Amino acid sequence: MSVTEQIDYLLGQLPDSEKYLLLEIIKRFVPDDLATPDDLEAIQNAHGEWKRGETIGHDKINWRQPQ
Repeated sequence: MSVTEQIDYLLGQLPDSEKYLLLEIIKRFVPDDLATPDDLEAIQNAHGEWKRGETIGHDKINWRQPQ
């Protein structure tokens, strides 16, 4: 039996009231900075815009604050 299967089996043995603590523990092991599907789509769109020359270079922007 795989580790995932063992975990699933053991979780099935617990009452729901006990699962909350385990959920919080598991969350601490999962990185919170993973790219979501929306993030990956935005990155692909931005890369496409860059390849098509639809972006503005940093040297073309006036970064000075208006006075």
